[in-house]
Amino acid sequence: MRLTWISVMLMSAVSISAFTACNNEGEKNTGAASGADTTKRVARGEYLVSAMGCDDCHSPKRFGPQGPEIIPETRLSGYPSSRPIQKPDSNVIKQGWVMMGGDLTSAVGPWGMSFAANLTSDVTGIGGWAEENFITAIRKGKFKGIESSRDLLPPMPWQSYRNLSDEDLKSIFAYLKTVKPVSNVVPAPMQIAAVK
Repeated sequence: MRLTWISVMLMSAVSISAFTACNNEGEKNTGAASGADTTKRVARGEYLVSAMGCDDCHSPKRFGPQGPEIIPETRLSGYPSSRPIQKPDSNVIKQGWVMMGGDLTSAVGPWGMSFAANLTSDVTGIGGWAEENFITAIRKGKFKGIESSRDLLPPMPWQSYRNLSDEDLKSIFAYLKTVKPVSNVVPAPMQIAAVK
């Protein structure tokens, strides 16, 4: 009888060890799949950011032999806070024109003067955002993705981008969170006296 009790205990220990090993192996596989999913999501986000032209407005540029070139070290950091703000000729706005700054990171029109946001992973960009903030910003056109905040201003085409799938928006956000952080506090929008 004693031998049987020891046998049962040993068999139980072996069963528990096997069960634990299988569960741990399952967790490893889940983790690996999750890592692969994250890699795919980030790659999809990178593709979408490039294809949708986010760099056009959100990346400072300098002029080179081929025209405007993205400055790699400030990519997706928005209107440079160190750049002086030059107010446009208000008569041009009165005539109904919409104007873009030389590197497209600022725009002027009937809404006033707006500046492209910092999309990098820095806290002055989207570094402190949750995924839900990003989705709210794009789906509802809300500044910083906060429901009670002001609307996003032109030329940000959120009215078109809001039609992206949840998976696409999550992919874009996942990619932006991997972008090199650039500390850059973008100026607040400005009213232009002649537009009022």
